[in-house]
Amino acid sequence: MADFKNLKISTKGDVIIITIDRVEKLNSLNHETLQELATAIQGVYDDKEIRGAIIIGEGDKAFVAGADITEIAALSEVNGRKYSESGQETFALIEDCHKPIIAAVNGFALGGGCELAMACHIRVATENAKFGLPEVKIGIMPGFGGTQRLTQLIGKGKALELMMTADFISAQEAKELGLVNHVVASRQDLIAKCEEILAKITANAPLAIGMVVNCVNAAFNEDENGYQTEANSFSNCCKSSDFKEGTSAFLEKRKPNFVGE
Repeated sequence: MADFKNLKISTKGDVIIITIDRVEKLNSLNHETLQELATAIQGVYDDKEIRGAIIIGEGDKAFVAGADITEIAALSEVNGRKYSESGQETFALIEDCHKPIIAAVNGFALGGGCELAMACHIRVATENAKFGLPEVKIGIMPGFGGTQRLTQLIGKGKALELMMTADFISAQEAKELGLVNHVVASRQDLIAKCEEILAKITANAPLAIGMVVNCVNAAFNEDENGYQTEANSFSNCCKSSDFKEGTSAFLEKRKPNFVGE
């Protein structure tokens, strides 16, 4: 994995932990950090030893408190589009990853931080976490996929309310709305819960996990027939070594040894 200025990378077994480390800026996402994040996620794709990832913010105040307002203030119509598309590309890389990526949300997840959390497959939050898309307060709107993913996760009516009022919601309310999967007491519990979930996921067949991601994403792609994607993926699973291993292990009443092939 490359050396980074704004990220800290550590591994625990087959899990990589990506920590956004701009604590003096509440881990806000500037262009450089987004580029580094894209590089780190590409490393998750490429490293065969890595089975899953956790994204967390440094410190206890913020996961990511938003995009860097200093950079945003300098945007024009032309480079504003490029800025939005760049963020969308990075977050799509996360959303489309065939390995599970969990957002460990500690503190504020606002604007681009909320959008980053939503791009991850699963979200776990501490009790003090706050979520919101307050971009309209400074004359813009979510630009990294937030309008799409929030609507998918919590429904049109509530998504419109949150984005137009710029209200923040608590971790518990986010869980009730379906934005968050689990709420825990502390940062220590946060990492432990993420590791617990990843351990359950990575005990299963890697190819099948990746295909589940593809099929769920296909449900929100107007240009793709999700049912056909599912049938094709099911067929591909049936020709894999993991399928043969998994069914044999079940019938033989033993633990399967999946190799991702």
